[in-house]
Amino acid sequence: MLRIAIAQINPTVGDLKGNQQLILDYILRAKEKNADLVVFPELAICGYPPEDLLYKNHFIQDNIKSLKKIAAQVQGISGIIGFVDCIESGVLHNAAAFISEGKIKSVYHKQKLPNYGVFDEKRYFKSSWLKGKLCGMLKIKGVSAGISICEDIWVEDGVCNRQAKAGAQLLINISSSPYDIGKLKIREAMLKQRAQQAAAHVCYVNVVGGQDELVFDGRSMIVGPKGEIVAKGKLFEEDLVLCDLPLGTRTKQDDKKAQIKNLLPKKMTKIEIVYKALVLGTQDYIKKNGFKKVVIGLSGGIDSALVTAIAVKAIGKENVICVTMPSRYTSTGTRSDAERLAKNLEVELITIPIEDIFTSYVKTLSNEFKGTQVDVTEENIQARIRGNLLMALSNKFGWLVLTTGNKSEVAVGYCTLYGDMSGGFAVIKDVPKTMVYQLSEYINKIDKQVIPITIIRRAPSAELRSNQKDQDSLPPYDVLDPILEQYVEKHESVETMSKKNKKDIVQKIIDLVDHSEYKRRQAPPGIKITSRAFGKDWRLPITNKYREF
Repeated sequence: MLRIAIAQINPTVGDLKGNQQLILDYILRAKEKNADLVVFPELAICGYPPEDLLYKNHFIQDNIKSLKKIAAQVQGISGIIGFVDCIESGVLHNAAAFISEGKIKSVYHKQKLPNYGVFDEKRYFKSSWLKGKLCGMLKIKGVSAGISICEDIWVEDGVCNRQAKAGAQLLINISSSPYDIGKLKIREAMLKQRAQQAAAHVCYVNVVGGQDELVFDGRSMIVGPKGEIVAKGKLFEEDLVLCDLPLGTRTKQDDKKAQIKNLLPKKMTKIEIVYKALVLGTQDYIKKNGFKKVVIGLSGGIDSALVTAIAVKAIGKENVICVTMPSRYTSTGTRSDAERLAKNLEVELITIPIEDIFTSYVKTLSNEFKGTQVDVTEENIQARIRGNLLMALSNKFGWLVLTTGNKSEVAVGYCTLYGDMSGGFAVIKDVPKTMVYQLSEYINKIDKQVIPITIIRRAPSAELRSNQKDQDSLPPYDVLDPILEQYVEKHESVETMSKKNKKDIVQKIIDLVDHSEYKRRQAPPGIKITSRAFGKDWRLPITNKYREF
């Protein structure tokens, strides 16, 4: 019998000492549970993705020193740990070390380097791919096992297949696979397929936690030879998953161990999973970057309400400060809803009217604007006043400004540069407006209607002019969002999209998206939850004359 422990940990990129201690803590916990082997995620020592830290040779050497320090303390249990290896000057490998009896016994180098979407591993690492060569094989308590790293197992006829043909009874894959909607089902189906193809157990360990715009879901698992799920880790939480595999010879020591009973976590809805992703991504961005408190411009609208609720869940109500900044266009309803929301969530609410500042702006610019009509310029001045005030509070008190724009607005540029886009982190930057409503309704279901129903039912408005509504400028969100998904996430053409939508609406939306790239380049990072987010995923040129129409 082989008792395996999956250490689903939340390391921090660059925190070598902290990650080293975290790994040692989990090794000790696994050893106390009589595990024979404990497995850690991809690049666990340095965190994932380390990006251009990998250009610093001293960083590489320090990560190797951390691995050696860990190995020296490992006795009575074996471990597999992800790190950056360098065996010749300037050549780096995404690697996994097998450690046992106080030593590094062997090292495996990742063979398939992903270079798409948010991944750019070929920028840093070299592949050790040698066609037909068998590598990554080892023995653990008499069990033949194969090690691979993340993308390696996604390749159908890759190293895992060769390991299985060589007699591997256990395929161990260490990974740092970020979350997006749909990824969980695709990943689980792939792992089941690999287990069945290999007629072997598959042990998959994934990292958990937020790193800039990425959030990692964890959901490590062990899959049996027939494709059955044997054990599964939690979603968006650290976890130590223990499992007894019927492999190798059973010893007298095994007979003394209490049998591990694996209970699979309960299933969650898509919206529940997205909510957990947003909470963890927000929490880790704030804490890992050393902030204690956040400040949010609370308009009385649904976007700022959702961001506030997520922030409270992430870091606690005592660490969330809201600011309402009414103008001549702020309705009584939105003002009272902002107050009700703050009261429901028990957060501090500061009121700073902007009317006098706005009047001063208009007066100051009166000569220059003489003979012109009031237009979007005056609307944007109000948004920029609010952004300025929030940044002033941030500078004075060290609070992180959370912006409140959603993906639909960011996509079409329905936001003000240096105004409502000003801030340090964009919590719902990748959340379409239609999903904003779904998340708000979910929060009310689990938390006693904290978001006033009047906020959910009110027609969206920026309230920067009299009787303004979002749909004065944009198609209805239930029309806009599917078109944005087709264009941004699926790369569909005007011709294809026009089969389901009016061509003039499709062309208008694409034109808005393409002409708003200069704004998005200057926006703060936000949590990726869709298959293609605005950030590392999206690299449209700012200067771009290509049009389909």
